[in-house]
Amino acid sequence: MCLGGAEVDFREAGEGGFAPVFADLYVVTRKLGESTKVQDRNQLAGFEIMTAHKSRKNTMVALQERVKELTCLLRMADIAGEPGISVEDILRQTVMSLAPAWQYPDITCARLSLDGKTYALPGFREGISSQCAEIRVQKEVRGYIEIHYLEKKPDLDEGPFLREERNLLNAVARQVGAVVERKQAEQERVHLQDQLRHADRLATLGLLAAGVAHELNEPLGNILGFAELARKCPGVPVSAERDLKKIEAASLHAREIIRKLLVFARQEPPRKEVVNLNDVVREGLFFLEARCAKAGISVIYALDPELPLIAADASQLNQVVVNLVVNALQAMPDGGRLSVRTRVEEGDVCLEVEDSGAGMSTEVLQRVFVPFFTTKDVGEGTGLGLPVVHGIISSHDGTVRIESAPGQGTRVDVLLPRTPERRLAEDSGDGQ
Repeated sequence: MCLGGAEVDFREAGEGGFAPVFADLYVVTRKLGESTKVQDRNQLAGFEIMTAHKSRKNTMVALQERVKELTCLLRMADIAGEPGISVEDILRQTVMSLAPAWQYPDITCARLSLDGKTYALPGFREGISSQCAEIRVQKEVRGYIEIHYLEKKPDLDEGPFLREERNLLNAVARQVGAVVERKQAEQERVHLQDQLRHADRLATLGLLAAGVAHELNEPLGNILGFAELARKCPGVPVSAERDLKKIEAASLHAREIIRKLLVFARQEPPRKEVVNLNDVVREGLFFLEARCAKAGISVIYALDPELPLIAADASQLNQVVVNLVVNALQAMPDGGRLSVRTRVEEGDVCLEVEDSGAGMSTEVLQRVFVPFFTTKDVGEGTGLGLPVVHGIISSHDGTVRIESAPGQGTRVDVLLPRTPERRLAEDSGDGQ
């Protein structure tokens, strides 16, 4: 047998032979095996430690991202909860709070658009990668939110963005939509409360006006009657006759104001009959067209030939047309354009009178139906034109809608309910 490069004769080993040698080799081999196993275990333990450390690090990063996202949503809730804050301020502060919630806030730009108005971070510019979410208010798309990265980053779930960032963007868009909807509901509630208070004031003024009108009618009648009798007396001096005529004119003017007050207070019920609104418009403007031409005002007609008939008091509607047109003329002292249209709007018959005059401020617009309120000079108006229009149309179960802005003219829409054919036939029969 060869061992270590030399031949060994087992027969010369004597009594002891080679047993001790093989025993030593076995021990050495066993120790080497145990040492290898220890090294393998140490390497495995080291790998597990590295893996655990890496997993812990990823978990910490993920937790930090979630904390940023929750902080963003909490900040939005705080912003929306501020008392008296406007929608514009909410959107502006929301945009400012978005960038820190993303992985790379230093290269993140945010932009929010709602109803055509844009809110963005200072120095905003579109980046290499972006994600977008729609803003919906009552299921209607009203705008969007955008997030842009200005530099290229490794791809993750949605380009360089995390899946959680997509969820956060969608949540922010939903929250913005809910805030806008709530603010609009608050504004509508305030508007309705103002309308209710305004209607209550008008009702109170109507009662007062009716009482004053009835109290003044009798003495005015006496003044007018005695003035006419005195003027007819023989031998009245010329100067006295002129004064009596002035008394008569003033009394007639006062009686006309009282009549308008009674109309405003709805003390004179309308005498309804079948009416074509187009005919009423033409009759009302017949005597005013010459005045319009003299003032350099062009009149544009757009009367719907298929306009349905309505049951109404023709004389009162004529008063409505005259009042609206006179108001428009007074708003255009230097000339302009007057448009008169009729149409059907959502089942109602609509009269639209629009001018290109000076327009009205919001403060004036809120008081146009208040009796005796006027922006005209003394002697140019009584402040009863639009209140009378409001009283007449209300007695016909209609509504008056006014849109105006300084320098942009005024548009008045008078909406009258369409009368069913059966009632038209009844009113026509009553008229016969």
